[in-house]
Amino acid sequence: MAPVTINMVKSEESFIDEPFHPEGVKIIVHYGNLIDTPELGQLRIRLKCAVGICSTSGVILFIEEGCDDPVIAALNYDRYLKDIDIHVIFNSVSDPAGKDSFYFPGFVDTHIHASQYPNCGIFGNSTLLDWLDTYTFPLESSLNDENIAALTYDAVISQTLKHGTTCASYFTTIDSNSSKIMADLCKSKGQRAFIGKVCMNQHSPSYYQETIEECKDASLDLIEYILKDLNSPLIKPIITPRFAITCSSALMDSLSEVAEEFDLPIQTHLNENDSEIAFVKELFKDCHSYTDVYHKHGLLNGKTVLAHCIHLEDSEIELLKKSSAGISHCPISNSSLTSGECRVKELLNYGLKVSLGSDVSGGFTVSILENARQALLVSRHRAMSVEDPERKEECKLSVAEVLYLATMGGAKVLNLSDKIGSFDVGKEFDAQLIDLSTKGSNVSIFPWQKVTNDKIQPNGKDRIKLENIVAKWLFNGDDRNVKSVWVRGKLCHQNL
Repeated sequence: MAPVTINMVKSEESFIDEPFHPEGVKIIVHYGNLIDTPELGQLRIRLKCAVGICSTSGVILFIEEGCDDPVIAALNYDRYLKDIDIHVIFNSVSDPAGKDSFYFPGFVDTHIHASQYPNCGIFGNSTLLDWLDTYTFPLESSLNDENIAALTYDAVISQTLKHGTTCASYFTTIDSNSSKIMADLCKSKGQRAFIGKVCMNQHSPSYYQETIEECKDASLDLIEYILKDLNSPLIKPIITPRFAITCSSALMDSLSEVAEEFDLPIQTHLNENDSEIAFVKELFKDCHSYTDVYHKHGLLNGKTVLAHCIHLEDSEIELLKKSSAGISHCPISNSSLTSGECRVKELLNYGLKVSLGSDVSGGFTVSILENARQALLVSRHRAMSVEDPERKEECKLSVAEVLYLATMGGAKVLNLSDKIGSFDVGKEFDAQLIDLSTKGSNVSIFPWQKVTNDKIQPNGKDRIKLENIVAKWLFNGDDRNVKSVWVRGKLCHQNL
């Protein structure tokens, strides 16, 4: 076979890439190390990988591990390829398979209030219900001004991408027009997103609620815009009753009908705060539990995403499992608002789908990596409150498990695990390139901690070294380590 000339991008920096591949390229080959968590508790490490991506669909066509020549890997996939068909991207110059850099699946944020981003870090001494009245509702209502909405939404999308979030399930506000702006911006910036117009008709300020008819009309308006006018494979509408307190039975019944008519997912809050739960029980006396409220109103199914789920009764856990609903664990928000500690490991062991949410601005950061580390720490706090030594271990989450929640767990909760969440042939390339040696990095790796071999034994010293490096990233990493972000194979962010 005749040699093939390939476009190879080179630089003196530790990271190299270019924002656009040459016209006419059919396959983009990323070359470097892959780390992902395809199963709960499994940290899959593959070194010197050539990952072939279809330039139009963003689908992973092949993965060749232990590869010395990414060009040959592409030709092994399709021997009819020519030089102009292939574009190779190395993730390191000094060592193409450098152990300080690796591709990791894009983070999935299953619960974030885009409209609340300006209030990140502002809590006062409030707990949930006071915080909503004092800080949240006034801010959200101000986004009826489309200039304020555009400024806010542009900022939150840029920041989430910067932190490696390739997919997010967003709450916006009750206004459909500003919600359309959010959808437009997600499409233009290339982020995969679910856009939910908040629905609420009671127990909220008079300036920030709607009638049932207004809510249904606005919801249908946004749904039609996203599905027909925007028509992007990355942007989907999601039905969003704020939570049971602010939604009457009639409104929830109406939203359930819309969700069923358009086969849409649903997102809301559940069992976040003791006062909230008590209020829900007063409002819906005919329901056995908070979870039963959503169940009886047709809002609980396999496409439902429920944020928090801290104070679940055993009967509620059983109902969640039966319905196949997913949970968004928001550890930073839960600590910040003194809401409680979710028993995540037990819920996982029970077979429930669990993911991570930043819950901005109940959470003070959009970083899912930060939420992953806090999820691990919250699980330790739960363990410290348990006396039985065996049960202590059953509470604890590992590094691999919280990174699973941040990626594959989110994909499962959003019913996207056939598309994203791990690096496998047939999935779409939603990825972030992590460089631990980037300038200003908070992660320090010493010479004796590095791995020099290209092959690692399953339980050998090099494997342990690499696992330790991933742990260092989890506990010390931040957005400075995110060098590039791709969604569906397209570059969406680059840290130059």
